[in-house]
Amino acid sequence: MAMPAPSRRWTRDEVLALPDDRMRYELVDGELLVTPSPRALHQLAVTALMQEIGPFVRTHGVGYLLSSPADLEIRPGELYQPDLFVVPTAAGRRPRLWADFLTPLLVVEISSPGTARYDRVIKRPAFQGAGVAEFWIVDIDARLVERWRPADARPEILIDRLAWTPPGATAGLELDLVAFFSTLLD
Repeated sequence: MAMPAPSRRWTRDEVLALPDDRMRYELVDGELLVTPSPRALHQLAVTALMQEIGPFVRTHGVGYLLSSPADLEIRPGELYQPDLFVVPTAAGRRPRLWADFLTPLLVVEISSPGTARYDRVIKRPAFQGAGVAEFWIVDIDARLVERWRPADARPEILIDRLAWTPPGATAGLELDLVAFFSTLLD
C-alpha cells in the first residue's frame, strides 16, 4: 500500500539522499511518492513484459528496455522509478549515466490499489506533458491495459491485443493480452 508523504516540496537531491530502505521513492512536481517493495504478482508481470518487449526492442534497435530501480529524470528536477521503460539511444551511443537517457518511448506501470492514484493522477499527466510517446498502465486485477499518448484526454482501454510500433521499428510488437493475463492469474 502506498504511503502519503508529508505536504512539502521536495528536491531531487533530497530524494537521492534518502536511505536505501527497500522503499521506492519518486519525485513528481515536488511531491514525494513513496511505495513499498512490490508484491510478487507485480514482479511476475514485470518479468513477463520484459520477456515480450525485450527481444522486440533489441531486434529492431529502437533503444534500451530497462526496469526499476532507476533514477530517471523525465522532467527537470524530478525523479521517476517506472516499472519498465524503453529509451531511445542517445546520439547513437550507449548511455552511461541516468542523465544521458532521453525521454522514454514507452513507460509501463503495473498498477495496484496502492499505486493507482500515483499512476493515473500524478505520473500520467507528467509523462504526457514530458512527451513520453506511450504510457501503459497495466491493471492486473481488471485484466486490461490503459494506453495513454501525449495528446490523449482519455485512455485507450485494451483487453484483447496491444500493438506497439515505436519510431524506427520496421514492424510492430503484438501482445496477446488475454494470454498474458491468463498466464499470470490462472
